[in-house]
Amino acid sequence: AAPVGDLRFAAPAPVPAWDGVRDATAYGPTAPKGPYPPGLDGLLPELSIAGDDYLNLNVWTPGTDGRRPVLVWIHGGAFVNGSGSIRGYDGTRFARDGVVCVTINYRLGAEGFLHVDGAPANRGLLDQVAALTWVRDNIAAFGGDPDTVTIAGESAGAMSVTTLTAMPSAQGLFRRVIAQSGGGHHVMSAATATAVARALAEDLGVDATADGFRSVSTDRLVQAQDALSLRIAAQPDPAVWGEIAGDSMAFEPCVDGDVLPARPIDTLARTTAGVDMLVGSNADEALLFLVPNGMIDLVADDMLLASAAGFGIDAAALATYRAALPDATAGDLLAALVRDRTFWIPAVRMAETRLEAGLPTYVYEFAWRTPQLAGRLGAAHALEIAFVFDNLDDPEGEAFVGPKPPQHLADAMHAAWVAFVTDGNPGWDPYGAARTVMRFDDASAVVHDPMPELRAVWTGVR
Repeated sequence: AAPVGDLRFAAPAPVPAWDGVRDATAYGPTAPKGPYPPGLDGLLPELSIAGDDYLNLNVWTPGTDGRRPVLVWIHGGAFVNGSGSIRGYDGTRFARDGVVCVTINYRLGAEGFLHVDGAPANRGLLDQVAALTWVRDNIAAFGGDPDTVTIAGESAGAMSVTTLTAMPSAQGLFRRVIAQSGGGHHVMSAATATAVARALAEDLGVDATADGFRSVSTDRLVQAQDALSLRIAAQPDPAVWGEIAGDSMAFEPCVDGDVLPARPIDTLARTTAGVDMLVGSNADEALLFLVPNGMIDLVADDMLLASAAGFGIDAAALATYRAALPDATAGDLLAALVRDRTFWIPAVRMAETRLEAGLPTYVYEFAWRTPQLAGRLGAAHALEIAFVFDNLDDPEGEAFVGPKPPQHLADAMHAAWVAFVTDGNPGWDPYGAARTVMRFDDASAVVHDPMPELRAVWTGVR
């Protein structure tokens, strides 16, 4: 049901019934959100369709007969942007290859994740559970097998699918998980979430309660949440902002003790028994956040040292990065630190945690470098999505992937994802003592224990 009126800041409710045939041949409304920050807005396509009924989903299927594997895609966007309806998530090629593809919307920002009295916590995650429940109950009518569901996502979507593994209400709703550039560390405490709510309430001049925020229009709330996010990014003080000082995601999920009892990385060994997992990251994740806006050229040594200290990286550890990347500027080194802390090490930790529990995990790295922005974007965050969906011909994606991206790479990645969704094996050995990783590039190949000296830096830190 539309999360407005009395249902605003409430748990997701069943959709009201209707008479006759409902036209579902076009994308429905998208969740309220602000624009991407300058620089990202030209690289990450965004779609805004007005309307209250935005808790909807999309289905691509080869046919309504049979029982085929199902891929449920949860979009990224730092929990404040994105939708399941952008062209890059078109599931036609998955359907072509025998997979029923579903993309979903969920409440974003304060509407979905603000932690306040009078409202259930993590409403955006509850929306995801509601969508998965719909899939379980209805996907057979679309030719899908409700017992062979893979949940997948990138960035906030990857953080979401990993967080779903720790939620009691999501247990049994999926069989496999694909986490692209996001892991089980990306949640905040209830105390931090409460501090965010109080700061936002103060900015708006309302009580930090569900009723207080209901008194504010959605548009005004989105504007205020975006302003608060910018303020946290500009002054990322851990003493004030706790966990989110390291990622500036003021509206990520919180460990509330009920909807989400604990950090996903801490429960993974127990809650993913019997669940297949494919995890990975990109070789140059952080360049998306530092190159388009020009920040990478403004980073000086003092900023690098302060950021490293904020991440728990001391001078000796930073020296290891300097030795491994001898030609790197201060900006390059900051990009490497952000890549590893935010994306690569969380993926490694998921694989290690499951390995200790005897659970196989497949790990990948995406290393193909886009030629865009004079090649400076590298293998940036989110670049792999077009290859996974085999949607290199999407004109909206050309600004990111360039005019002639390698189709053979899309063929390889898409086939691996289809294989994993189908039978739980993407085509290479799981992560083990040799630390096996599939590196996707112009010439894709298995590598073992990439960057061991940098991985060791984070022991006991992340």
